[in-house]
Amino acid sequence: MSHSDIMGWDLGGAHLKAAHLDDRGKVRQVIQLPCPLWLGLEHLRRAVDEVMAAVPARIRYHAVTMTGELVDLFDSRAQGVQQLASVMEEKLAPADIGFYAGYDGFLQPHAVANTADKISSSNWLASASFVAQCIPQALFLDIGSTTTDIVICKDGDVLARGADDHQRLISGELIYTGVVRTALMAEAEKVPFRGEWVSLMAEHFASMADVYRVTGELPLHADQLPSADGGPKTLTASARRLARMLGLDLDAAPMEDWTRVAAYLSELQLQRLTRACELSLSHGLLDQDALLLGAGVGRFLVAKLANRLQRQYRDFTSLLDMGYLEIGDPADCTPAVAVANLARIHL
Repeated sequence: MSHSDIMGWDLGGAHLKAAHLDDRGKVRQVIQLPCPLWLGLEHLRRAVDEVMAAVPARIRYHAVTMTGELVDLFDSRAQGVQQLASVMEEKLAPADIGFYAGYDGFLQPHAVANTADKISSSNWLASASFVAQCIPQALFLDIGSTTTDIVICKDGDVLARGADDHQRLISGELIYTGVVRTALMAEAEKVPFRGEWVSLMAEHFASMADVYRVTGELPLHADQLPSADGGPKTLTASARRLARMLGLDLDAAPMEDWTRVAAYLSELQLQRLTRACELSLSHGLLDQDALLLGAGVGRFLVAKLANRLQRQYRDFTSLLDMGYLEIGDPADCTPAVAVANLARIHL
């Protein structure tokens, strides 16, 4: 294998994602590992070692993007960026490393301290920039375990109204909802159950992963962190956690009732995402036939959104050459794949 291979890294707060491109730009491997950064940097060190042990190639360039600087392990985002960059340099040297700084491109490690604000949480821009180079126009949605990015891409440009997390929360381009880690009380105050409205307990007894296990839509590999109660990730255990949110035990109702509760919660999340898409589309920047392009472990929802909005759906994987893919699903690790491709162009 060529010495000119590239590795793209996305350092999240809960997961580490990596994508390996060979010297012809083909996606060879994508790897996602649980990495609870809020518990300490040793989790990142361990995950990086595990990734590198699985890559049978000499990597000439590592392209890094991140959102993990947001976790409460750090006093500030700037401190987080610098400490994460330091760990990556420690683990990957002497190979070349470039930290993605959005429109400023890739920066060497020595420049990180003075550009932390541009490196911070720029993984969405890496994804959208790559998409914009591949397709004439689209409303791009990356629905992950924790958050959703919604970005307009047209004629090679990323037409985002927000530049950082704060601005993107205001513009509706960053929504803190995902298909795995989101707590149910963030999606609903109450649910209909046996002819009555029942308020949900404001406790982290269950997550959206439980909802989509009960509906049968959650990809098997999507939920890598412990469940809310540390219990098994089965249909029965997920239904039990849903029941607890209503102050009940599982045997208080048949499974079809818990399935109905899950379907209602899923519908609320879909309505929330539909409103966000309608807001983006209302700017009038995309043609009426512009498609929705879906990425992330929750992209099954993007297909539903496209149908609801009467637009064509396209999967992120359709943009890639995966003839040699060995392991992983590139669309689950979109920022890592995207930043690797941007680095290949940069080099």
